[in-house]
Amino acid sequence: MHPSPVLLKLIVVSILLTVTTVIGYRPWPHLKPNTSDLMYGSSKKFEGSSEFVQMRYHMGPVLTANITIHIIWYGRWQKSQKKIIREFINSISAVDAKRPSVAGWWKTVQLYTDQTGANISHTVHLGEEKNDRFYSHGKSLTRLSIQSVIKSAVTARTKPLPINPKGGLFLLLTSDDVYVQDFCGQVCGFHYFTFPSIVGYTLPYAWVGNSAKLCPGVCAYPFAVPAYMTGLKPLKSPNGDAGVDGMISVIGHEIAELATNPLVNAWYAGQDPVAPVEIADLCEGIYGTGGGGSYTGQMLNDRDGATFNMNGIRRRYLVQWVWNHIVNYCTGPNALDQ
Repeated sequence: MHPSPVLLKLIVVSILLTVTTVIGYRPWPHLKPNTSDLMYGSSKKFEGSSEFVQMRYHMGPVLTANITIHIIWYGRWQKSQKKIIREFINSISAVDAKRPSVAGWWKTVQLYTDQTGANISHTVHLGEEKNDRFYSHGKSLTRLSIQSVIKSAVTARTKPLPINPKGGLFLLLTSDDVYVQDFCGQVCGFHYFTFPSIVGYTLPYAWVGNSAKLCPGVCAYPFAVPAYMTGLKPLKSPNGDAGVDGMISVIGHEIAELATNPLVNAWYAGQDPVAPVEIADLCEGIYGTGGGGSYTGQMLNDRDGATFNMNGIRRRYLVQWVWNHIVNYCTGPNALDQ
């Protein structure tokens, strides 16, 4: 079946021994098809549209100011890999991309507002970048040590990353030889905010890992297929790098949720703020019209047979849809790409 989501958990700030965060999805083998695992709770998947889903605003801040994404490249990255990811981020605000576009997908995110009625910002910039190619905190990171990596980047003696609490986000990307706590078994990416006790500031951030060596069948799906999905062939990735192409959808997932729920007290469904169900969680595994259950929805293929569902400035990408709280179902770039 198609990827099921993972449990999104959130720990009270005072409990620092285990930092649980808002997570991206993939096809976890322990989730059974056609059960409650694929709806709420442990998987957070709610298939298609439903009158029972109530995405609510909980009065917290959202990112209405121009959004700047600062990348921390942890480990060894090829120039071609960085280029794929940079161009995806730059495509979010692009006005001249062919439809369906990444910018059209972002318009659903823009529908969300704060308590003054101000919408999520249209403008998403790629900010400054920091390379940590020598694995300063090792090749096995915990959720807390991820915050230490961010601290090192913002307090570096040379070219520290800037701090902008209003619209600045930190995107920590780990290379394919780095293991992060719960990676592959429970998460492919997550978002949260930094603790002042560790970083010195409260700053929204996300982590996404390259699964190419560790678990491509889980976190690079559908460009790689897990062994238990016998008979299913992987799809051809649009940029020739299954690991990075798999990361793109998780990056989009986390950026959309960071914009609408940066401090985990703004837009989410469900009654439990410790385990909020956010705008990308509700559309896990849905990439096109008709998606839901084990069906991804209608996707596109280019001349070379690569699969995608939206266009960037110069590249094509496969990115999951997000929840539209106005119409109460998942929408993609076609709905608002005008």
